[in-house]
Amino acid sequence: MIKKVSGDILLSDAQAIAHGVAPHDHFNQGLALALREQNPAMAKDFRHFCHQQNPKAGGAWLWAGGEGVIINLMTQEPAPDEKAHPGKASTGNVSHALKKLRKIIEAENITSIALPKLATGVGGLEWSEVEPLIEEHLGDLEIPVIIYETYAKGEKAPEDLAKAA
Repeated sequence: MIKKVSGDILLSDAQAIAHGVAPHDHFNQGLALALREQNPAMAKDFRHFCHQQNPKAGGAWLWAGGEGVIINLMTQEPAPDEKAHPGKASTGNVSHALKKLRKIIEAENITSIALPKLATGVGGLEWSEVEPLIEEHLGDLEIPVIIYETYAKGEKAPEDLAKAA
């Protein structure tokens, strides 16, 4: 069940937050930067994961820490080298990452998830390209899927997770 809200995803009460990154991302832009600042161990663990597994675009990686569960969806192409910025997102990568997200949600019994307008900021895609993919891969889930359509810093969105459960 998808619900669209306006607010600050960092204040979400959802069990997990999913967001787009690139393999070997430095978490230095957009929502990834805010999540890194809130969860510095996540960025360190992600670097370790990337060095061990060398993930590809289209993958997903779950991190659980003291602040909650964050699922990093590799919607963007990796940077060509250590000093370059990651590449742009593609609808193919988003689709593959959303398939993996659904498997993670089901395997880990996640009860609610919040997402931004995935891959439309730093990733560079249009929301009109991404929204149908979210509907296709997550629309029939029995859990609340909260999409933060509009960012409002410091504003708690009315997610109504208790009513949705």
